[in-house]
Amino acid sequence: MAANLGKDTAEYREATETVEVCAEDLEAIGCRDGDQVRVTSAHGSVVLVARARPPADLPPGLAFVAYGTPSSRLMGGETHGTGMPDSKGIPVWLEPAAR
Repeated sequence: MAANLGKDTAEYREATETVEVCAEDLEAIGCRDGDQVRVTSAHGSVVLVARARPPADLPPGLAFVAYGTPSSRLMGGETHGTGMPDSKGIPVWLEPAAR
């Protein structure tokens, strides 16, 4: 929905600057719903707002970031000839953002 409103809207920024994580995984790194977390891949790092999800919605060990500028910073540049870099299955590490 937010993408249809435009990339300059608060709704779009909120959607793309959020990482959804299993509540158990957030607890394991000492964070709670709404905390800022650093998400790091082999290609880059971003600070996002964590949203806790129950394991039935998002299993432990998985995280979801909507496609946008922050998620692009976590992707590599290899496109395998498609013109679009891999955007799924990217290994990432989460940690509390510096407070």
